[in-house]
Parts: sequence; C-alpha cells; structure tokens
Amino acid sequence: MLNDRTSPLSLLATRRSGRPRDMVAPGPDDAQLSAMLDIAMRTPDHGKLAPWRFVVVGSDRRDRLAEVITTAYRAERPQAARLEIEALEGFARQAPSLVVVLSSPRPESHIPMWEQELSAGAACMNLLHAAHASGFVAGWLTGWAAYSDAVRDAFGAAPERIAGFVFIGSPSQPVEERARPPRDDKVSRWDG
Repeated sequence: MLNDRTSPLSLLATRRSGRPRDMVAPGPDDAQLSAMLDIAMRTPDHGKLAPWRFVVVGSDRRDRLAEVITTAYRAERPQAARLEIEALEGFARQAPSLVVVLSSPRPESHIPMWEQELSAGAACMNLLHAAHASGFVAGWLTGWAAYSDAVRDAFGAAPERIAGFVFIGSPSQPVEERARPPRDDKVSRWDG
C-alpha cells in the first residue's frame, strides 16, 4: 500500500526523478506495482477515453527489449558505433522495474488529440508520484527508442506512440535536488 509517512503535499514537494542507471533492487513487487498502476490510471481524461496504456516489461524480457531496440537502431543507422549500440543495450536493462507508457489516442473521438496526449503525460506523472509515495524512486525517459516506429511496434501500432519508459527502483544514492526555475519567470497574473 502507499507509504503514508508524510503529508500529500510534502510527498509532492519532495518527489525527484531518479536516474534509472543509478537504481538498484529492491523494486516494487507485483502487488506494489499493481497499486501504482491503479493510481496512474486516476488521471484527468476528458471524455473518459483512457487514451493511454501501460506495458510492464519483466526482468525476464529485458534482453528481448534490448534486442528490439538495437535491431531497430541498426536498421535506421547502419553505421552506428559500438558505444552507441552498447548504450542502447544497457537502456532496457536499467532499474529493477520498467513500465512502457503508450499514448493510445482514439482518433474517432471528438476529444482533441492534444488533450488525449496530455492525458497520457498525466498518467506518466501519476505513476512517478505513486512510485515516490510507495517509497521508490522513478525516472521517466524517452530518448531515441521512444520515437522509433519499430520499437513502438513491439508494443502496439500507430496511432499509438511511446509516451515514455518509466523505470522504478530504489536509489543507490540520495537523489539530489535540481535547480528549479524562479517562480516569477513561470507564474504571472493576467491583467486582461
């Protein structure tokens, strides 16, 4: 169940993205991950379309995902250097848990595509918050693989798109705060 060690606002204020390459075991067990995904699905969703879905990639399928990613990359960039390929192979194997979040829009709906895509992003954010509230660290990555049709096709088909790879685990070191933009640079009052 969710960790109630702090207030909800404190949880929101202390959530940090962790670097997947720095995550270690333990990751969430099946029940914990299931609870996190239930929270992630409680996201704003104009029209009740649920224009997103989650694919859990188990540790026993990470090698296969690495193969899908590197094969797609080599097909697109046959001149790829060894270090590029090694980095892509390692991408799939980061952190104890991996959830691929897909934006699954419903083009036939009158709900604008942009709103459906925003809902998929909100589902990713809810998953990050649920992981933090459960005592884990999470990182939402995109990178080349998220924009590859061949990688996407391993999980679904157009018009779906990969919204992100969400890695979840325990931090191997404290997650540092990063600089945030000054509020005055991002918040204003409309004087219309």
